[in-house]
Amino acid sequence: MDSHFAGVGINMENHATQVTFKVNGEQHTLDIDNRFTLLDILQDRLNLTGAKEGCDLGECGACKVILNGKAVNSCQILAVKITSSEIKIIEGLHQGNILHPLQISSIENDGGQCGYCTPGFIMGAYPLLESPRNVSVEDIEVQAINPEAFADAKVLGQNG
Repeated sequence: MDSHFAGVGINMENHATQVTFKVNGEQHTLDIDNRFTLLDILQDRLNLTGAKEGCDLGECGACKVILNGKAVNSCQILAVKITSSEIKIIEGLHQGNILHPLQISSIENDGGQCGYCTPGFIMGAYPLLESPRNVSVEDIEVQAINPEAFADAKVLGQNG
């Protein structure tokens, strides 16, 4: 076993590991290549396209998802480390035909730009909206979300 992966249960000799995890509440068990990222699994194995590959360096945020309650860049997470994890992605934010307040406020505040990275920006802001603590403008701007759109989403979430 490669010493870099010693102690984390990754078998580099077979190059595959069975991983069980949930995406938007749905459980999946997959045999995955040990070199694949969470983004690879979401796109290539589960055919979910909301998280996008932008820079592949974890800098742009286009691939952002919620992993166990925290916003992460899925291009930087080895998929073998997600066993027993809960993952929330943009495809799971809406309730039936009703968009999540962050999605609504992004549309109403022209937050789409070209739209490629918008799902990542929304997922980056999601834990902030769900947080019981007061969120600063700086917290919001770090996630590349317009503070007015975030405030509108918070109001929509409280009223809707």
